[in-house]
Amino acid sequence: MKFEIVELEDFSGPQASIYSVKVNDDADTLFEKFLAENKDKFELEIYDILERIDLIGFEHGARRRYFKENEGGLGDLICALYDSPNANLRLYCIRMGSAVIILGGGGYKPKTIRALQEDPKLTQENYLLREVSKRLGLKMKEGEIFWVNDYELGGNLIIDDDE
Repeated sequence: MKFEIVELEDFSGPQASIYSVKVNDDADTLFEKFLAENKDKFELEIYDILERIDLIGFEHGARRRYFKENEGGLGDLICALYDSPNANLRLYCIRMGSAVIILGGGGYKPKTIRALQEDPKLTQENYLLREVSKRLGLKMKEGEIFWVNDYELGGNLIIDDDE
């Protein structure tokens, strides 16, 4: 499987850089797919999510208060963007300190379920992002992906099994 880390320039700002992931040779990122899948049914929640991401990039950075941490395995940095109490959308991301987030996918999470494992769609989205995080960490250890400054990733942002 091939992953490409892509900067979302419309959301990246002086406080944080915002990225998403293209899988294999898909035209859309995981985040773009999330928006397309949910925009009609959850328009107000999508608006709220977009507003929060904008605040992260341009105003506040990726502060802890925006995220529900420990949504993945130990040390993989998987979080969920906090939703408002009445919201039902869950968006998974990789939070790398207060300066970088990598947006993944997610979906509808009814309040009647407690764990993401109770929903096949959420499980799939979460575990895909765990794999991205694991392989990103290896590429950073190898020096192929690195910090350009305190809030930006550089290097070869394509992570490919065939390499």
